[in-house]
Amino acid sequence: MVMVPIDSLQDSDSPRSAGEDAEHIRTLAESGAVLPPIVVMSSTMKVIDGMHRLRATELRGATEIAVRYFQGEEEEAFVLAVKCNIAHGLPLSLDDRKAAAVRILHTHPLWSDRAIGRATGLSAKTVGTLRSCSTEGLPQSNVRIGRDGRSRPLDPTEGRRLAGRLIQENPTAPLRQIAALAGVSLGTASDVRRRLRRGESPLPGRDRERGGRAGGEQPPARADRAEESRPSRALLLRHLSRDPSIRLTEDGRVLLRWLNVVAVRSQDWARLLGNVPPHRIEVIAELARGCAEIWQQVAEQLERAEADVANSPAPHATEAGPRGHLRARLRSGA
Repeated sequence: MVMVPIDSLQDSDSPRSAGEDAEHIRTLAESGAVLPPIVVMSSTMKVIDGMHRLRATELRGATEIAVRYFQGEEEEAFVLAVKCNIAHGLPLSLDDRKAAAVRILHTHPLWSDRAIGRATGLSAKTVGTLRSCSTEGLPQSNVRIGRDGRSRPLDPTEGRRLAGRLIQENPTAPLRQIAALAGVSLGTASDVRRRLRRGESPLPGRDRERGGRAGGEQPPARADRAEESRPSRALLLRHLSRDPSIRLTEDGRVLLRWLNVVAVRSQDWARLLGNVPPHRIEVIAELARGCAEIWQQVAEQLERAEADVANSPAPHATEAGPRGHLRARLRSGA
């Protein structure tokens, strides 16, 4: 933050169609409070955020104002101005936010509806409607850049199909090269390669349902539909943690801690994995794959033991009761 002469500043490229609000300026000037620094574009000295604070400071008779500089392009400066004006101060009107979204659609056409919605305080659905009404003059692309800054194809089935073809043509090609050429994430390219190694389609169940007819694929199997209808892991874990037979035993609490680790939400995984150093990706992927194999064995052993207990004769009220019988089966590796 630096103190800057007021007469050195230029008026902002404001997203407010009605301009400055005189009453709001007077209220700020009469408050006597120390006003937060304004944001100024360093290359042009244009005010990005804080015109009301600037006018209030002038009204107080000051000749300098506290400034934070922004370094970047004018398109990014406008996006920052919109973000600031929906986060604090006098809020932008709905019409101003829609107008700002249309402008951002033209300067950042690859941004997803959610990313633009977050910047303008609009829903993704509203931005999508504005995009459909503003297609004339907008560059068309097969990808969108999300709020996390990552590019994603509009139709993920095409990217997966292309990745599959590239892997089949060159099985030893590095995954990073496949992902870059197909326009998919490294994780998607890895998943496609694993599916091909198992003799499966590169498309998961939902994508097969969406793009199967166009690509000559069969509709998803019953098992795929059943997987989609299962309750969420978070819901299952919540019910499990309320079971006294689990949470009131030491082994049960250990099991809950393990399950809590692997039941992280997908959006949290995206954040965590996005910060993995590139030189450690293969190591962490191998560890994750090993953990997945162990948990798969745990699930299969539990299901086998459960089936054995269900098919066995009615137990006596001793250690051979249902829990004791199941424990014995698990210990024996049944």
